[in-house]
Amino acid sequence: MTLPSRPSLSLSRRAVRAAAVAAAATLLMTGCGTDSDDARGDAGKESAASATRTVKDATGRAVEVPADPKRIVTLTQEDLDAVLALGLKPVGITNGQGLDKPPAYLADKVRGIDVVGNLLQPVMDKVVAAKPDLILAGDMQDEQVLKQLREITPATLVTTAPTDDWKLSLRGIGNAVNKLGAANEVITEHENAARAAGEKLGANKGAEVSIVRWNPDGPSWMENKQFASGIALEMGLKRPKAQNKDGNAHTPSLSLEKINEIDGDWLFLSTLTSDGEKALEEVETKPAYKELKAVRTGHAVTVDGSVWSTRGGPLAADVVMNDISNALSAS
Repeated sequence: MTLPSRPSLSLSRRAVRAAAVAAAATLLMTGCGTDSDDARGDAGKESAASATRTVKDATGRAVEVPADPKRIVTLTQEDLDAVLALGLKPVGITNGQGLDKPPAYLADKVRGIDVVGNLLQPVMDKVVAAKPDLILAGDMQDEQVLKQLREITPATLVTTAPTDDWKLSLRGIGNAVNKLGAANEVITEHENAARAAGEKLGANKGAEVSIVRWNPDGPSWMENKQFASGIALEMGLKRPKAQNKDGNAHTPSLSLEKINEIDGDWLFLSTLTSDGEKALEEVETKPAYKELKAVRTGHAVTVDGSVWSTRGGPLAADVVMNDISNALSAS
């Protein structure tokens, strides 16, 4: 199951893509001697002229990229997050997930950068105008769009496979922009910070946290390998028994009769659309919602869905970690 905001692959295409990723990982591990998380990381090989490098993208496709890219266009929030975290400034970006503007948590860092479309929906004329020498296409699955992008520059990479977490994607992006070492440093710093933050939660150390997105037709909780859930687990927090499931997506929307599934010591709630926000406001007046333990104890916290309900990146991970720390440390 993939995030609802992403277009889904057919079963056959998923199988082909998964096989390609596995084959690429095996090839890179054999050639470079890396662990599985670094499978794509050391794929780059300097050309004779040192002007380009050949890397493997998330589908296992070999792509020739600039050794020192200067004009990067990112087509997803996660690509943008990663590039900024690596100290680079792109020349073209897309709007955030569920938004008609760049994500608020990155607003100060992207001021003045041209927007070339919505998430995974680039406007080709605007991409051309950005004159990219590297396009990071996120989890783009539309082959026609990819073909058009590759006509603009062959250095177009799919950066995220369906089962990739943000760390693996960051390593792949880091390799693509010739900053794999910096990517690994960012990950190590985050993991250390998450552990340290979890130790400072006092009475709430190890608490059970429910992570929920409210949709127009009801709430869905996030599985353990979904982005925000992973941050909570890194901090030493736990998931309620009903939510302690492996997977990297959301559950189907629940009815009010099953609303107890979203309860926990703490409840973090987000929305992605105005309809979802309206539905949440309506349910907050209902007895079934008011009877939740997290609600009765004042432990229901509203958070930014465009951060908490994404595939994530290092800067978004900082936001989630800070949101959790601020809420649980204040109680």
